[in-house]
Amino acid sequence: QVQLVESGGGLVQPGGSLRLSCVASRSIFSIPAMGWYRQAPGNERELVASITSGSSTNYADSVKGRFTISRDNAENTVYLQMNSLKPEDTAVYYCNRGYPVGGTMVVFGSWGQGTQVTVTS
Repeated sequence: QVQLVESGGGLVQPGGSLRLSCVASRSIFSIPAMGWYRQAPGNERELVASITSGSSTNYADSVKGRFTISRDNAENTVYLQMNSLKPEDTAVYYCNRGYPVGGTMVVFGSWGQGTQVTVTS
């Protein structure tokens, strides 16, 4: 079983940036898709960005132009660069693995601890 560890969250002011990392215990090369999800208090978990093994990416409309997902297979790591952060981006961010389906993905991995992102002035 591939273990995923998220990190890089923190407290940032609106307009600021953070870079989240998702480090896998083993190679992610053969995983069809990796995705970043987030869940804010009172909200359902939502997919914010995904990347396939072929580096095809998809983004939620709310983060397009601000977030960038990338993958470094050599480092077994998936990143989420978050720029121009807004208070509504505040959430616990999780990464997971799955299959790409249209503009979204179907998760087949378990959920980890996530990393907290707080955007406030």
